Amino acid sequence: MVIDDNLLEVVRQSLILTLKIAAPILGAGVLIGLTISIVQSVTSIQEQTLTFVPKIFGMVLVAVLLLSWIVAKIAEFATAMFSLYGPV
Repeated sequence: MVIDDNLLEVVRQSLILTLKIAAPILGAGVLIGLTISIVQSVTSIQEQTLTFVPKIFGMVLVAVLLLSWIVAKIAEFATAMFSLYGPV
């Protein structure tokens, strides 16, 4: 099986772009979860469902705030892919 180096480079670039886009959203979820866990341990509140709503709200908020950046990065990648392979 012959694997083209260009194909591997495209897959690598797409995975890196995915990580760059997901990192801020997932980072917000981790920070919110860590903060709520610390508050829960200090106050001895052991409600497991308490972390879900703030995490979801925070992650959606970060996604909405970064939406223009995310769309710009995806558009850049799509433009690069279309210019790389051209019309079929």
